[in-house]
Amino acid sequence: MESLNIKSLESLLNHPKTIHVTSDVNTETIERRAFSPKKIKIFSTRYTSLKDAPEFKFGVNQEAEKALSDIVNNHVQFIVPGEDKSESAKASFSIRRNIGVFFSGGSAPGGHNVISGLFDEMKKYNPDSRLYGFLFGPDGLLESKQVEITNSLVDAYRNMGGFSMIKTGRTKIDSKHKMEAALKTCMELKLDALVVIGGDDSNTNAAFLAQYFKGSGIKVIGVPKTIDGDIQVKTNDGEMLCAISFGFHTAARAFSQNISNLTTDAGSDIKYWHICKVMGRVASHLTLECAFQTHANLSLIGEELADYTDQKRIEKAKEKGTVDYNAYGMTLRHLSRLICDVIVRRAAIGKNYGVIILPEGILEFINEIQVFIIKLNKIIADYNYIHDNDFHSSFPALADKLEYLRRLARGMADKGQFPIWNLRDDDLFNQLPLFFQEGLLVERDTHGNFQFSQVKTEKIVMDMVKEYLNVLKEQGKYKIGIEHSYFKSLMENANMIPDKYARAIFKNPDGACLIIKESIISLKTMKQALVSHDLISQDEPLPAPIITIYKKSEPKFKTQTHFYGYDGRGSDPTHFDCNYSYNLGMIAFHLIANGATGQMAAIRNLEKKFDKWEPIGIPIAKLMHLEERNGKMQLVIEKTLVDANSNAFLVFKALREEWLAAESHQDRYRRPGPVRFMGDSEEDRPITLMLNSI
Repeated sequence: MESLNIKSLESLLNHPKTIHVTSDVNTETIERRAFSPKKIKIFSTRYTSLKDAPEFKFGVNQEAEKALSDIVNNHVQFIVPGEDKSESAKASFSIRRNIGVFFSGGSAPGGHNVISGLFDEMKKYNPDSRLYGFLFGPDGLLESKQVEITNSLVDAYRNMGGFSMIKTGRTKIDSKHKMEAALKTCMELKLDALVVIGGDDSNTNAAFLAQYFKGSGIKVIGVPKTIDGDIQVKTNDGEMLCAISFGFHTAARAFSQNISNLTTDAGSDIKYWHICKVMGRVASHLTLECAFQTHANLSLIGEELADYTDQKRIEKAKEKGTVDYNAYGMTLRHLSRLICDVIVRRAAIGKNYGVIILPEGILEFINEIQVFIIKLNKIIADYNYIHDNDFHSSFPALADKLEYLRRLARGMADKGQFPIWNLRDDDLFNQLPLFFQEGLLVERDTHGNFQFSQVKTEKIVMDMVKEYLNVLKEQGKYKIGIEHSYFKSLMENANMIPDKYARAIFKNPDGACLIIKESIISLKTMKQALVSHDLISQDEPLPAPIITIYKKSEPKFKTQTHFYGYDGRGSDPTHFDCNYSYNLGMIAFHLIANGATGQMAAIRNLEKKFDKWEPIGIPIAKLMHLEERNGKMQLVIEKTLVDANSNAFLVFKALREEWLAAESHQDRYRRPGPVRFMGDSEEDRPITLMLNSI
């Protein structure tokens, strides 16, 4: 019997259907791998050349001129047809090359297609050329750990998400010792060029490597990657050269699909507010794109909060002949009031549910939090410098850290230093919840940045919201509206005259959605209202329908919190990102083949239709500015924030009241659909880019 069962199980496991449905590779994966991205028209020509475009001007930082002197004078370069090349130039273009490539930083959908585009183009010109992938990011370069990228390896990852082909890492190549180790690896492999696929810090690395490698003849090209969308390049004249980094569209679509599901759930279950935190530490591009994709009821854009001014406080200060500096910029208290207003307004028309999107770095745009972050970063950096010891090692527990801050406030620690932390700071800081104090004092990342992803931003904000909603509830200002038709039906079924009772208990007795008067905050005060209108006597109990109406009007604020980050950056790329990243890989090759170095592969007119795309190289050194990292000023690529004057933001501002749907019974939620890579209905660009192209 047992042997029969074993045979039956073997038969089941070997059945073609079982093998098909349990395979690691499904039909979608097979179709994805077989999909051929579109190629920009220029790449159908046999040879290309580079055309300098000195008309595109940038404000060059003096420190960049010193540190990157060999590449800082690079111009923007257009890839143009090169059929008129000399025979020797054509031969040089097609020589056998060894090229290295590595991923750096967090993964972004489309990374594998950058490698695919680079590999295909390299092999097209010379099948003997070799591509080496450095394992685990910059560490692979420093430690000479690499794998040769072959046809079969590339084919397994075409149009697939993640960076799993060669993995990634976050090590910075920021010292002469590391530069020398990187050069040694490249020389041993006889590399002609190195391609760095990463974000702002990684492309900063690429610029310094290009400078260091200049004498060796090894070219270095950067490729812009970040789901945050904060690598955007404009000239001094506002000419857009790179509208967004690859991976942004896919992440936004992946997040939006999940958020859209929550809008469906919220409108079905009608009892939850879903609070959705999305990635975006410094800029709110993802939040803005998700707002357009889903039409969530409230989307908070950090850059707008930072620009907020409280006109009432400004006028009040003027009357006193003073200036209220706290009137400039959003405070935590004011933010919580803004959210409460939205919740109360929707509740008033019977919608005690909804969806809110906020960027993970929203706290960085809040006045008092920004001050705390700046001061604490300085205190930690100064401590590390003065004591030649790590602050977090010296004060491992939160209580130890808080005690050190108190000593600073009393002038008892590190005497002689400017008293950056005063008694007022200490008092305000101690009013914050303990978990948030701990969050603000967590160890900074490798770039010296505050790690917002480790802080429960949504909990901090929503705890304040809940607290104020309770106040509004006690004041009778937070109530759920009752549909007039429901009230009328309930009363008539109990043989009670609806109009008489409506005027006694509702502040808008003729409204489509009835709101109980603010003075009625309990069943006791409800009874007093009916007694005062001679509808019942003091001795009579409240009629059952009135109790039902009161209970339906009493709000219970419930939230569900969600964080969208790693799921989106690990998604398979959209059609847009498949095409975009594949062409970036091809551009990287053509920049190398034409002798460029210190350039970032990019596509101009990305915000327009595909046939308008133009491949270019952007001088990385000219994008540099000085920024404080770990208490020191360092050259880095400046991140791009949401532009309050852009078409996309202006449209968002004009439509958000409609999406709030606090005046209408019909919600305006949008369904973006799942991430796909082909199909007539698939959008070809991010919505924000489409709007900005108008």
